[in-house]
Amino acid sequence: MKHVHLNLSTALLLTLPPLLWAGNAVVGRLVAPAVSPMTLNLLRWTIACILLLPLAARVLHPSSPLWSSWRRFMGLSLLSIGGYNALLYLALNSSTPINVTLVGSSTPVWMLLIGRVFYGYSISRRQWLGATLSISGVMLVLSRGQLEVLLQVRLVAGDLYILLASGAWAYYSWMLAHPTTEPTEIRRDWSAFLLAQIALGLVWSALFAGGEWALGMGKLTPSWPLAGALLFIALGPALLAYRAWGAGVSRAGPSVAGFFANLTPLFTALLSSIFLGELPHVYHAIAFALIVGGIVVSSRR
Repeated sequence: MKHVHLNLSTALLLTLPPLLWAGNAVVGRLVAPAVSPMTLNLLRWTIACILLLPLAARVLHPSSPLWSSWRRFMGLSLLSIGGYNALLYLALNSSTPINVTLVGSSTPVWMLLIGRVFYGYSISRRQWLGATLSISGVMLVLSRGQLEVLLQVRLVAGDLYILLASGAWAYYSWMLAHPTTEPTEIRRDWSAFLLAQIALGLVWSALFAGGEWALGMGKLTPSWPLAGALLFIALGPALLAYRAWGAGVSRAGPSVAGFFANLTPLFTALLSSIFLGELPHVYHAIAFALIVGGIVVSSRR
């Protein structure tokens, strides 16, 4: 295997996305009283689409190879833009950003299970051990550190939403790792590849937001703080984080980059304590250690 030298610039590239994703969770919680989840998701990706158009508008041209693979991109966008992100904001309505990002760290477990069931991926004993550790961390968060809570199976709705979101993201990741009909010229260009997903993802986002309003659950209270929050989550966690992550992974490789992704719960705990006054508890630290330990064990060769 090629030796990877993790220099300072690469480390900074890989640290920026978890920080931005943590900010996304905190901001999503802050604006929850002003905008409903599906509407927030639609507005976020609409702004991101507009910001990305100058870089990759060509991918939406009628002659673009995108349209011959539209079913593939509709599936990708349903799991990511329309599904994962909408469920994330929905989870933040009833759960804290710390819990959401910690439970979201169960994604590697979903990766193993989905790979085994749908792609015939064999799972080693070491990976099962890692999965057990990660699941223990998730259970600790769900129980709020109290065994009687877990025994009574009284879960906050947001915890279930983020579990579903994690499963959607894991399946999305497996789809990315097994390209079928994606045109090479689109896949090699990060801006075109992202815009293709966002543009078709807006179809799903609009459908979900429309259903939200039709059911009388829609909410939008315009304000300058909300506008600033929307601009941040569109420019930072959506576009800048995606670009920095792609560049960092290309330098250090996915195995090294994976450890940086799990900085998200730590950053979320820090930001929550600063902006929301939601101080982390001891069980959060233990859960984080279990989840990261599981990922380390399962990823070692």
